[in-house]
Amino acid sequence: MIPIQKRVLQAIRRESLIASGDRVLVALSGGADSVALTRLLSEIAETASFEVVGVAHLNHQIREAADADEQFCRTLAGRLSLPCLVDRVNVTAVANRESISVEEAGHRERYAFFQRAAATLQADCVATAHTRDDQAETCLLRLLRGAGPAGLSGIHPRSGDVVRPLLDVSTSELREYLSVHRQEFREDETNRDVTVTRNRIRHELIPFLERQFCPSVVDVLVRETKIARHDAEWLEYQATAAASEIVRYTDGVAVVDQEGLSNQPVALARRIVMRAVERVAGRNAGFDQVERLLAIATKGSGSQTAVDLPGCRVTIANRCLTITPPPPRHAGSTPVTEFTYRLQIPGEVEIPEAKMTVAVERVTGGMPTRGMLARGEAVYVSGGQVTAPLIVRSWRPGDAFRPLGLGGHKKLQDLFVDRKVDRLSRRRIPIVADKKKGIVWVVGHSVSDEFRITPDTEGMLRLTARKLHIN
Repeated sequence: MIPIQKRVLQAIRRESLIASGDRVLVALSGGADSVALTRLLSEIAETASFEVVGVAHLNHQIREAADADEQFCRTLAGRLSLPCLVDRVNVTAVANRESISVEEAGHRERYAFFQRAAATLQADCVATAHTRDDQAETCLLRLLRGAGPAGLSGIHPRSGDVVRPLLDVSTSELREYLSVHRQEFREDETNRDVTVTRNRIRHELIPFLERQFCPSVVDVLVRETKIARHDAEWLEYQATAAASEIVRYTDGVAVVDQEGLSNQPVALARRIVMRAVERVAGRNAGFDQVERLLAIATKGSGSQTAVDLPGCRVTIANRCLTITPPPPRHAGSTPVTEFTYRLQIPGEVEIPEAKMTVAVERVTGGMPTRGMLARGEAVYVSGGQVTAPLIVRSWRPGDAFRPLGLGGHKKLQDLFVDRKVDRLSRRRIPIVADKKKGIVWVVGHSVSDEFRITPDTEGMLRLTARKLHIN
């Protein structure tokens, strides 16, 4: 058996997860997997060409032991001589406020925190402790939900700036490694709660499959995810090439050539239609919806047909599928008008169109360690980079910026699509902008990387958004 450190390093090099000279931030929950990851990367970094610059721990404030978990992480980081960035979020309150599951709220808050923590420590990537077992569970979970090749590809070794070096290592191997090093870790009792689907797969379905069908079912599932990932990547590449020839985007409207679509293999046609619908509607397109559109489009009828889908309308006429935003629900519906307001520093401005107020104030003192979520109601930005007064305005087609921690420029429309923000809601989201340097903050979604806080920042600004109660 190859030593676990060597296997992890091989995975890092094979998947190009950590480059020479990279600064790595480790996500540390206190559980066995993340503790093992923290120690393994710290050991490997001693002879490799990257540096572990700190750990990040998010206190979800769900379990009674959450504060003890936080203290454990602080202590472990201290023993390894690593900075420990900590934030606390009431994940249950977030889930209730946004009408989503606690699991989804926790996932969103964790990754938003990782982005902020990485920016604070100027890390090039964030390492998370997803394992071989997590990969098998994800494959089964998505299979039960009806996923295609992209979904069945499971957890990818890299997603943007997030890297996962342990996908070839099992949890049992990590626990054995910790035992040899006499390293303690925290047990999360909620992982035993079989009312949670993933836990039921872990503790009931996989053991059943191992006993009754295939003792090596985890190996089989992991192999399937690799096959599906490579197949999905090839299909996406082909779909992109085909879409460039038969799809046109203009002012938020997609036009698909009907004959060109009909000539595509079904696997590519599905992807082309799904992408076009999602880009216009700002939300995921379901399999049944896509199949319905393909069935109509391939009939070749010369008569006009209109199909309403969530977030968009598809009109089939003149040998084209034209995907547009949905019409108003009733005659009294009116689109949100554009708005622009000046925001003095310090100062506050009301935006009736968004039913919000946005305020800015100068901040003195040390670097903030809490309340910095880019998707929250308050953010900190570098005041030295800002030209007063700021502008608070509505979204404009063509807007683009560099979202914090994601790397590279991104169209704001694409960000809204990724975040599943419908077209009407996009018009209500305030954009705080510098008149010379562009977008500073997309309220509730992201800070621009150009205005991020660093250890060298001089003159910070705190931007705050609050709901405006209008009778």
